[in-house]
Amino acid sequence: MRSITVVAEDRVGLLADISYILGKSSVNIESLGVDIVGDKAIIALSVRDFKRAAHVLTSNGFAITQHDALVIKLPNRPGELNKLADHLAGEQISVQNMHLLSNDKEHGVFAVFVDKPRKAMRLLAQRVLNGSVNGSAEPGVY
Repeated sequence: MRSITVVAEDRVGLLADISYILGKSSVNIESLGVDIVGDKAIIALSVRDFKRAAHVLTSNGFAITQHDALVIKLPNRPGELNKLADHLAGEQISVQNMHLLSNDKEHGVFAVFVDKPRKAMRLLAQRVLNGSVNGSAEPGVY
């Protein structure tokens, strides 16, 4: 299974719309996570047919992040991004690209592209919104 993350304006019926178009296209959702940050909905989906799901979602106007991005939720406080970057650097994980997807007074959600995504997922398991890993990170790491 591969993970797709949809980032959209939060609205009533959003999940119903996404699940309808995927079901109508015979794409089965294997796992699902939903998070709201500010006015944005971040919907992480694990599906068996990644290519079909990505095509169906994008052709229906949904913005998605590709499977290689880790979607990470951080507290919206000074220094939190530095803690994340420093923790990754200390583990020899290179951040290749990063985008702020959404933020509110309490949290920021970032799409992070790294050179070692599996290692990063293990290290940041408690912060990652899209996907699951075996094992978990220690609470409060970085």
